[in-house]
Amino acid sequence: MKHEKSVFITGGAGYIGSHTVVELFNNGYRPIIIDNLCNSSRKNIEGINKILKTKIKWYDVDCTDYIRMKDIFEVEKNISGCIHFAAYKSVEESMKDPKKYYENNIGSLEVLLRCMDESNVKNIIFSSSCTVYGMPDILPVSEDEPFKKAESPYGETKQLCERILEKNDFSSISLRYFNPIGSHSSLLIGDYSIDKANNLIPIIVEVALGIREVLIVNGNDYETHDGTY
Repeated sequence: MKHEKSVFITGGAGYIGSHTVVELFNNGYRPIIIDNLCNSSRKNIEGINKILKTKIKWYDVDCTDYIRMKDIFEVEKNISGCIHFAAYKSVEESMKDPKKYYENNIGSLEVLLRCMDESNVKNIIFSSSCTVYGMPDILPVSEDEPFKKAESPYGETKQLCERILEKNDFSSISLRYFNPIGSHSSLLIGDYSIDKANNLIPIIVEVALGIREVLIVNGNDYETHDGTY
């Protein structure tokens, strides 16, 4: 299988990013990881290489660093697009340190788009979040629902990033995750986030492992029928 078309994966050493790298390679693309491991692990890089039996190119670079990002775009050729996963993701931490989230989550996208524009790369998939909906008027929420007031700085950064994309002429799509779960069948890649677990599945796993004593469920009358509550 030829892997002629290259795709930059920012945050490619993360949970969703690492699985995406594997799928891209298996579908004939040449994924190139950009990740400074600030909230991920080298274990996923090693796991990716073991699964694919090859060595995926990886740049240990902060995506807010324009100079180093520009260098990468100048070195790599035949880039068909970018998938932007690189962002801090803790709602709780964003309440305590909103500046960190505004500077990184919005700043990294702005730098990436600037480099893409200068290199004439026009395709981007943005890793967004269900938090962009705030508290929707109707449940279950559909992707056609308008944004409501964000309930955290994290959610606001995702809203602002989507608006930045809307105002540019890039070919873009935003993926608004709720609770991504699952792991590669090899168990060689997974969630190695170093921040405090505050997503549903990692919390359930910590209860199962005895790290937490109980799982707290707030309320029992949500009008959703997918089993979430």
